[in-house]
Amino acid sequence: MVTSVHDLVCIHIENKPAFFARIEDIVPDVKRGWWKVSLLVLTSPLQIFTWILEDSQINGAPFTMGGTPIMLEKVVSPLEQEDTGLSSSQEKDTVPVTDKKETAKVVSLVDRKKEK
Repeated sequence: MVTSVHDLVCIHIENKPAFFARIEDIVPDVKRGWWKVSLLVLTSPLQIFTWILEDSQINGAPFTMGGTPIMLEKVVSPLEQEDTGLSSSQEKDTVPVTDKKETAKVVSLVDRKKEK
């Protein structure tokens, strides 16, 4: 799974989920094949980390930083998984196709506010 700018990632430290971050920017480093990855760390207060990583590391390959095992895991919203009808263990060509159309109910926020 390719990870890119604005994706949410879970940072694993020592093989355990440690914190979440959003990728803010990915720009080439002076060293060929490496990238400066700016991460908005979702803590309080917010922090910005800039790590220099290879493509494979941005996309989930484990690496070490000062001897500490680290891994970025792209986070996919459960809503996106429902939309595609896929779970991590399913393949695209195994998803059943249906022609069933359901009508959606539109809820007016203006009318809802008046009721209160």
